[in-house]
Amino acid sequence: MRIKKTLNMGRTKFPMRGNLPVKEAERQKVWEENKVYEKRQKLNEGKPSFVLHDGPPYANGNIHMGHAMNKISKDFIVRSKSMMGFRAPYVPGWDTHGLPIEQQLKKQGVDRKALSIADFREKCREYALQQVDKQRQDFKRLGISAEWDNPYVTLDPKFEAQEVRVFGKMAEKGLIYKGRKPVYWSWSSESALAEAEVEYYDVTSPSAFYGEKVIDGKGVLDDDTYMVVWTTTPWTIPGSEGITISAKYEYSVVQHDDDPRKFVIATELLAKDAELFGWKDVKTLKTVKGSEMENILAQHPFDPERKLVVMLGDFVTLDAGTGLVHTAPGFGEDDYNVGMKYGLDVFAPVDAKGYLTDEAGEDFAGAFYEDANQISLDKLKASNALIKQMDYEHSYPFDWRTKKPIIFRATPQWFASVDKIRDDILNAIDSVKFMPEWGQKRLHNMIRDRGDWVISRQRVWGVPLPIFYAEDGEAIMTPETIEHVAQLIEKHGSNIWFEKDAKDLLPEGFTSEHSPNGKFTKETDIMDVWFDSGSSHQGVLASRDYLTYPADLVLEGSDQYRGWFNSSMITSVAVSGKAPYKQVISQGFTLDGKGHKMSKSLGNTIVPNDVIKQMGAEIIRLWVLSADTSADVRVSMGSFQQIAESYRKIRNTFRFLLSNVADFDPEKNQVAFDDLEAIDRYMQIQANEFTKDILDDYATYDFMDIYKKVIKFITTDLSAFYLDIAKDVIYIEEADGHKRRSMQTVLYDIVVRLAKLLTPILPHTTEEVWEYLHEPEEFAQLSEMPAVNYYDGQKKLLENWSRFMKVRSNVYKSLEIARDDKMIGKSFEARVKLYVTDGIKQELDSLDADIRQAMIVSALDILPIDEAPADADDYDEVKVKIEKATGEVCPRCRMIKTDVGADQELPQVCAHCAEIIRHDFPEAVEEGLED
Repeated sequence: MRIKKTLNMGRTKFPMRGNLPVKEAERQKVWEENKVYEKRQKLNEGKPSFVLHDGPPYANGNIHMGHAMNKISKDFIVRSKSMMGFRAPYVPGWDTHGLPIEQQLKKQGVDRKALSIADFREKCREYALQQVDKQRQDFKRLGISAEWDNPYVTLDPKFEAQEVRVFGKMAEKGLIYKGRKPVYWSWSSESALAEAEVEYYDVTSPSAFYGEKVIDGKGVLDDDTYMVVWTTTPWTIPGSEGITISAKYEYSVVQHDDDPRKFVIATELLAKDAELFGWKDVKTLKTVKGSEMENILAQHPFDPERKLVVMLGDFVTLDAGTGLVHTAPGFGEDDYNVGMKYGLDVFAPVDAKGYLTDEAGEDFAGAFYEDANQISLDKLKASNALIKQMDYEHSYPFDWRTKKPIIFRATPQWFASVDKIRDDILNAIDSVKFMPEWGQKRLHNMIRDRGDWVISRQRVWGVPLPIFYAEDGEAIMTPETIEHVAQLIEKHGSNIWFEKDAKDLLPEGFTSEHSPNGKFTKETDIMDVWFDSGSSHQGVLASRDYLTYPADLVLEGSDQYRGWFNSSMITSVAVSGKAPYKQVISQGFTLDGKGHKMSKSLGNTIVPNDVIKQMGAEIIRLWVLSADTSADVRVSMGSFQQIAESYRKIRNTFRFLLSNVADFDPEKNQVAFDDLEAIDRYMQIQANEFTKDILDDYATYDFMDIYKKVIKFITTDLSAFYLDIAKDVIYIEEADGHKRRSMQTVLYDIVVRLAKLLTPILPHTTEEVWEYLHEPEEFAQLSEMPAVNYYDGQKKLLENWSRFMKVRSNVYKSLEIARDDKMIGKSFEARVKLYVTDGIKQELDSLDADIRQAMIVSALDILPIDEAPADADDYDEVKVKIEKATGEVCPRCRMIKTDVGADQELPQVCAHCAEIIRHDFPEAVEEGLED
């Protein structure tokens, strides 16, 4: 008989290579056919609920890496909670209304003007649902477990009806009003925008310092004095209605040699501005407190008939400019607010496309606003009002979709009042736990500082504002009319608003004193898409009886502090007086390998499907686990290749474990903990501690720490220690002997633990592992997380083994030196003489373990430290001397033994191996052994 046949070599059909791109898809089909998600929900009935509410991605195009990071992170949470004693249903959602879909249809050649509004909206709906299906397949391919057959979609009639009801409750509380205020206006989209639809870029604008002549100085200033104002938007000067200064600043009235006129500038900025203007020999005639100049009147530089009021405002700073700010209430929020206090007109002579109107004056009429900058500068120069023109670099708002700059423009819009419920919202935010913690302050400050929410949009693809108008223009939005509209939408969809006349949308027999003739019209604007997704707490959480409101958790990108986190908080507090979520996790953005934002135009995007086709979804999932998603995350193909190496380590560890428990049946072969060999008891406790750490990390959503601990456990605790020793037990010892079964008991427990703990992360791989285990559950996903046990004396045992590991580390250093000196090759060629203190000797003895075997050497002598020779390697309490082991190599156990040939009938092997062969392979005694 060949010696090799007497070894218990590990065997398994679990493949070394996962062939993930192919096998994952096959496995996902099996999950779907077997309704694994539904079975998991059934198993968890009656357990405490944990609801992660999905912030809906926008339904347009295939998913990108940011989508993947977001959905996979959520999947980690939902899967882990489902295996940790919670009922954790997950309803994915999609945002399906808004301008991008209208734009996509335009790109496809759809002529909106050639269609009725209802027909165009139907095409938008069809396109949106196609995109939902496309993204749903993308998400499913990532292995996301969810209620895919019943997601929430914001175009769903039931969802739209709930959104209308949210609007109705806010209207009933007096939180909805119409006003003419400056809003973010996108001339490229021809629509108002919400704050969340605006992004900022650095731009260079023409700025102007110019004088506005005082015509009524109120006894404080002479009439030949000029207020030196500053603006970075000269095109808005036609809308100027006043000058804003600060009550607390001191202002100087000055003259300089080149001009007999008097000028007013903030005293603190005088020296800097005089140098900038090139003024020489500047004389200060007097100083005046800002508060003394209130209500002084100046003349508009372009319209002699228009008087400008000097006003006091708290937004004036001395960071730049002159301390006097050109104020146009129709073109800015601060301007509007201060203008309202002083009763100014809201004048905004610019149209929806960004062109100035006839009201701006003959020179400006029909000019695009950017071109109007130069017109203003030329007119100021011609009237000798321009003091200095210069380029000014600053941050400026852009439309996040068209990437074009926007303007502030006063138009009639519908608003949701934030101001009336601001304190309630701030209190609700304080009740929420944020991860990272700074998120709470960020959302708090955004709500504290934000204005009222403009909720109307001049588009057609969205949920209509359910408002009627009477004959005298009175807006009608009563509980009765809004509920009637909600019911119509719930039954027919929101297209009914655009298909029917107002009279057909009102309750039968509805009358109003404002319409004596019974005639009504309807609002044509739609609601902001952030009102859509911001109503999901009612459209989803409060509407599905198996979900909970508020949600236990939301997890989205950090941009959602001004998006969904923000809008849903406002509407939830407005409707029910509470936050829509209990916890918030925010994540950073995915950037390219150089830290740049990914964009198709730059050609630096990495599409998840491309990675899946090349490496598999498991690699993306493991990458998400490894990333610090609380900050921006860089990603490149190199990142995935690096993670693929970690995946190989995990997979190979599973393979090694499975191969070495192939003949182990836990029902028949399991060894009780108290009967385990010492080293196996230690490893069982280590595995138990590892389990506790991983479960704690799942509970706190610390995924990156899970990655680190998994890799450490696999490489340090298993590969570099226990599995290294295991070969000398599993392969060598009697097949059914206590020592081997003891170790297999722990190896089997470890592979089951690892499979369960990694199922939320690598479900395709762990389900493959599961097929080789003797576990009762049909799928790993239907199992529960491993229990954390407590063992008597485990703390002391871990301390002693920790001490041993330090001693072992010292021995390995000496073995490495001996290897470098060519004394030995493999560690089995060594005899180790270990010189230790009495204390360490006692600790090693207390382990009751085969220390030699744990060191993986052929011979070990443990001796008193005072007997150590001078040339021993000194490690303080331990000294080590390496010698070449004497004897012959046993071809079966590979150790150098002095008793090779002691059994005359089995002369090739050592006495221990001969004893094992006699027990397991008695026929070998008669046949004899051969290499």
